[in-house]
This record gives sequence, C-alpha cells and structure tokens, in this order.
Amino acid sequence: MSDIEYLRSNAVLPPELPFSDGVRVGDLIILSGQVGIRPGTLELVAGGIELQTRQTFENLRLTLERHGLSLRDVVRVQVMLADMADWPSFNAIYREFFSEPWPARSAFGANGLALGARVEVEVFAARR
Repeated sequence: MSDIEYLRSNAVLPPELPFSDGVRVGDLIILSGQVGIRPGTLELVAGGIELQTRQTFENLRLTLERHGLSLRDVVRVQVMLADMADWPSFNAIYREFFSEPWPARSAFGANGLALGARVEVEVFAARR
C-alpha cells in the first residue's frame, strides 16, 4: 500500500520509544496502545485504575488531536486490563469520554502490562 503514513508527535510518548503514535492507512488511523503515563515521561499517574484510565483517555485525546482527530472519530477501542475485576471502574470512566453511538470494543485481561499499568487502550479512528 502506498497510502501509509507513520505518525509521531512526541505529545505523549517519549521520543526514545521504538514505536510511533500510530499509523494512518488511507482514512483509518490505528494508534499504538496507551497507558496512564504523564505526557513525555514513562511515569504512571498514581491512584489506581480510575486515575490511570482517565489519564490514558486524556493521552489518547491529545494524540488524536495532534493528528487532526478527536475521540468522536474513534470507531474501535481495544481494552487490556491487568485485572478484569476493574471492568466496572473502567466502564465508569469510559462513559466520561465516549457516548452513543458507541465505538466497537473488546476487552480482555492481560498478565502484565507495560510499566505495571492497570490498563492499556488501543484505538482505531477514521477520518470523516
């Protein structure tokens, strides 16, 4: 495919990491997974699943904005939780960032996330 662009903004992810913000393939943007780090660092926010989830979505919002998109452009969300018992807490925060029409979504438990995070989220967005 010739219509591929690798996206990098340094808005959230530190520049030394060996992956991009995401990839644009035509009108589809696939972002790399995000955890609840303070932008520009590898430091997770303190406070457990709720604060990490909120920071993760703020990081995704910032990354999307740097590439001319918003959370309203998200069509798919993939959620990885260190403990599926956190799903209700995650969902409460998720509803602060998304509303109907809901993006497609999957969620699964993961044994060990980057930096010891409680949650990691990947999104796909589409230019409208």
